[in-house]
Amino acid sequence: MGLTLCCWLSDGHYKTANKPSSAQSAFYPFSVAPPIRLAVLLDTPPVAPGHPRSQWSSTHLSDNLRVCPSGGCVSRARVEQSSDAVRAVVGVTNGMHIWEMLWEEQQRGSHALLGVSSHKCPLQASGYTVLIGSDTCSWGWELSTNQLWHDGKEAGQYPEGGATEVLKVPDRILLVVDADAGTLGYVVDDRYMGVAFTDLPKGAELFPAVSCVWGGAKICIRYLCGMTRDPPDLQSLSRLSARQTLRLDTTHTGNMSFPPALQRLLLGTN
Repeated sequence: MGLTLCCWLSDGHYKTANKPSSAQSAFYPFSVAPPIRLAVLLDTPPVAPGHPRSQWSSTHLSDNLRVCPSGGCVSRARVEQSSDAVRAVVGVTNGMHIWEMLWEEQQRGSHALLGVSSHKCPLQASGYTVLIGSDTCSWGWELSTNQLWHDGKEAGQYPEGGATEVLKVPDRILLVVDADAGTLGYVVDDRYMGVAFTDLPKGAELFPAVSCVWGGAKICIRYLCGMTRDPPDLQSLSRLSARQTLRLDTTHTGNMSFPPALQRLLLGTN
């Protein structure tokens, strides 16, 4: 199928047009090329809604947090002098996985952390402080300062690259966990910002987790996709290469009338 697509393209059946450029994100200069497994995952259609990994835990959370009936969103009560955290219901022990987090910038305030933790996730503390990243069992990115936290200490600025001022993190962030390699990274404005942490324990169950201090904050989680540590198959690589050449997103094939077999390949429905 990949060879068929190459022949179809070389015969001039499709001409790529330059897409109009949108306003450039302040994060773009600090982005890095994703490894091939991650590139394939980022081009993979998301799993259906309602996946077990798309839910916050209704038991492993602060008393000041409430999970919605579907489990996909958590909200914080309007209480003062408290830092509150929650972790996901289901963690991962192997493979590479991506979650989408939706957290409006106006609902963060200080000490807004997004990361992962073990089952020993710290859930509540008095005052306004870092929770995710406050111990040896959690790793977090403080969205309001761009600082990384682990073991109660600042672990450097993220993304790397020497930004002279704090970058405003948008409402949508992707969390990338490679449990096989023991790494955690983030995707911002559709660009991979590189590895944030490299010391995640291999074989331990790791859960997406957040901590916040803003009254009324609402944070939503959605599991997008994952893969094993095996190299991507040839069809996935062909699909990725073709979609990058044609400049297509993960949900449609543009306005072109592709042959049915090629549409199935490009949409991942083979």
